[in-house]
Amino acid sequence: MPIRIALLGEVTAQAGARPVDLGPPRQRCVLAALAVDAGQLVPVDRLVDRVWGADTPRRGRATLHSHISRLRGAFAGTLTIARRSDGYALEVDQEELAVDLLRFRALRKQAECAGDDARTVALLTEAVALWRGEPLTGLSGEWVEAERDRWQQELWAAEQDLVDAQLRTGQGEELVARLLARVARHPLDERVAGQYMLALHRAGRSADALDHFRRLRDSLIEELGTEPRGELQELHRRILAADPGLSATPGPGVPAAPVPPRQLPAAPATFVGRQDELDRLDAVLAPGGSGDGVALISAIGGAGGIGKTWLALRWAHRNLDRFPDGQLFADLHGFSPAEQPARPVDVLGGFLEALGVGRDHQPADVEGRAGLYRTLVADRRLLVVLDNAATTEQVTALLPGGRRCAVLVTGRTQLRGLIARHGARPVPLDVLTDAEARTLLATALGAGRATAAAPALAELADLCGGLPLALGLIAARAAADPRLPLGDVVAELRTLGVEALDSEDPTASLPTVLSWSLRHLTEQQRTAFALLSIAPGPGIGLPAAARLTGLTERETYATVQALADASLLDRLPAGRYGMHDLVRGYATTVAAELPGEVRETALNRVLDFYVCTVHAADRLLNPYRDPVPLDLPDALAHPLPDAAAALAWCDAEHACLLAAQRTAAGHRWHATVWHLAWGLHTFHYRRGHRHDHLAVWQAAADAAEHLPGPDPVISAHQALGLTYGHLDRHEEALRHLHQALTSAEEHHAVSHNAHTHLLLARAWSQQGEDRKALDHARCALDLYRGLDQPVGEADALNAVGWRAARLGDYETAREHCQAALALHKSLRDPTGEAATEDSLGYIDHHSGHHERAIAHYERAITMLRDLGNTYETPGVLESSAHPHLALGDLHQARKIWREALRLFREQGRHDDVHRVQARLDDL
Repeated sequence: MPIRIALLGEVTAQAGARPVDLGPPRQRCVLAALAVDAGQLVPVDRLVDRVWGADTPRRGRATLHSHISRLRGAFAGTLTIARRSDGYALEVDQEELAVDLLRFRALRKQAECAGDDARTVALLTEAVALWRGEPLTGLSGEWVEAERDRWQQELWAAEQDLVDAQLRTGQGEELVARLLARVARHPLDERVAGQYMLALHRAGRSADALDHFRRLRDSLIEELGTEPRGELQELHRRILAADPGLSATPGPGVPAAPVPPRQLPAAPATFVGRQDELDRLDAVLAPGGSGDGVALISAIGGAGGIGKTWLALRWAHRNLDRFPDGQLFADLHGFSPAEQPARPVDVLGGFLEALGVGRDHQPADVEGRAGLYRTLVADRRLLVVLDNAATTEQVTALLPGGRRCAVLVTGRTQLRGLIARHGARPVPLDVLTDAEARTLLATALGAGRATAAAPALAELADLCGGLPLALGLIAARAAADPRLPLGDVVAELRTLGVEALDSEDPTASLPTVLSWSLRHLTEQQRTAFALLSIAPGPGIGLPAAARLTGLTERETYATVQALADASLLDRLPAGRYGMHDLVRGYATTVAAELPGEVRETALNRVLDFYVCTVHAADRLLNPYRDPVPLDLPDALAHPLPDAAAALAWCDAEHACLLAAQRTAAGHRWHATVWHLAWGLHTFHYRRGHRHDHLAVWQAAADAAEHLPGPDPVISAHQALGLTYGHLDRHEEALRHLHQALTSAEEHHAVSHNAHTHLLLARAWSQQGEDRKALDHARCALDLYRGLDQPVGEADALNAVGWRAARLGDYETAREHCQAALALHKSLRDPTGEAATEDSLGYIDHHSGHHERAIAHYERAITMLRDLGNTYETPGVLESSAHPHLALGDLHQARKIWREALRLFREQGRHDDVHRVQARLDDL
């Protein structure tokens, strides 16, 4: 049986043809409080608050239950008021229950999406006719008063929308009387004034319309101190000019009820991913997502080929229902084959024509067209997509002024002015994830082919770096020739790089698309873009970029910011910059057009910067290491105030330093290759970069053969011997160290001789040959004492003590290590101190002095951590647990070994992990 509940007047109900006795006002209020949320659970406390508010009786909940029971009886079972959890709900059957308020709102929503003014008029007329007087007549209370006011505002908005729709269908004279009454009730409402003026104009009373504008303007100035809004002033101007576009019977090119523009291109067929960005656009561009009177604007930014237009179109097509008054689209040609970006005045001409204003009836200048455009769209729910924008100035004139419009702007530059001056919300785009890239390729190729060639497809996705245009080009090429093996496409892309993504169609050629970004750059910026592509490493910091380009740091900062704003560089954490691999590939083709000496000079500058700075860092990290001559001015180095800054700089630049050495080796710049290895030595040792250390010293050993004097060759063999020992490649370690020793003896290089004996002591100990190790340590000690080199002597004393301890001679060991510790302390050498404290911890533990051993180990660990020596710290930690275990403190031993285990795991030292895990298992 159909149930009808009326709230827009006196609260009544009807079950079929039978009126329902709703009882006293409070009971009617209960029904109204449920009906406004028909079908939804209304908590009991909320119902009580709606019905009584601050006047809730002591037994308000019980009284509510009584009212609901009586309402159930009044409806005699024809309406279900269900109890759910701690609330009630009207059970809704759309065909059986009708609430006039809900019907009113549904009709308004249909009218917003009608797409036809005649239907809009019919729907809104039906909606307004549902009102039978003041809503909730006879009821009182805080909730009732608030709802009544809110519903009347909704009626007022519907009545205004109805008049707008009637005016769009050509009505005018028949609305004058109704609008005269509204103007009297709302004398300062500019929307009502505009409707009244247009109706008077169409009724042949243009003079009255102009007179009303004058009186309204005087009132606004006198009472509010403001001029009429731009839309009303534009209407006044058009009435003065007898604009035929305002007539009830429009002239040529001005239809009475123009078809809403539908200018969007087709949605992308193979769109994948971007859910976060779509959600962000939903949040920004949804109705109500901005302040009153402000168009909702979102700016999608990113590199050429990143998928900005695809995202804009995807979102637009998914949200057509939000914009029933149409969608405008313009390619602004900011970056395209066109020689010049589109002019705002021309774009406005196209928009006005789409909105029903023929070219002959448009103002000639950009200001006039912009004013007319804003007037026409002021109260429309319209989407404007401005694709491929170059500058904020190109976009500004195309922004609507009304609060119901939304604007999507795409561009490679960041359009900071649009964000700062017009409140646009930026939506930066990055590359697709690996999974999204594979999905895009698989969708285009078909499931069968994609599954059969899964490894090739994964490599294609990787080579394209998640760049949608590159992925689309590859997918199109492979789909066009089903017989083409994907492995061949992979080989071509791997070999040719960005050139494999070229095409005769400029819009489908990645190199061409990227080239358009260069049009807006200065010559200095284009040169910097090219040079940055040949810089060694995956990214670059500002100081290195300055040396590369030959500019000051201030000039370099402005340049890289411009490149980043143009989406040609990526901003990375810690003030660094990087390039997408395909963008870098294109940039290298630009660099190839520079003179060879320009490229070589730039590379020399940045490599010299890396060499000088890494040498300066090494001096801070290990000030007692014998220096090597460097034929470069110290001023080339980046300023590093202390050892902590040196360590941080090496961490940040490590990948670039390795790449710099490879670049130098490729150019056969042998001195640079060797000096980079030398400068990285202490850093690599402390951080445990063993494999990188091996690689740089192998390159340095090759380079040393081309350098004068024996020192470079001897140092390379020493470093390789040390590193091979750390990697448990003992035969190779001994081979290099004996080569170093032979060369040192041949050239009477006593200092090298002493250092090599020290390294041989370490190498033999690593193989368990402590007797041989002790002999080399004693030899090193004698040589250092003869050279009067206290740092070397202290290291050798500790080496003798350690090997003696390993052989069980703890008194000899303690004597040498205590002498070493005293000498290191006098020299203020924390590296040597830490190593010697470790030795003394071992000696005291094995000679039964466990508390002293713990103290030595703790001091060693503290100094190693202060030095940033992450490589040796877990090993000393592991040793420090043994005296705790000897004292019966299993808890502390377990705690220490767990920390050591974690550090070994972080460094990928699997043998050490297994050993410590076994110790923990034994506990």
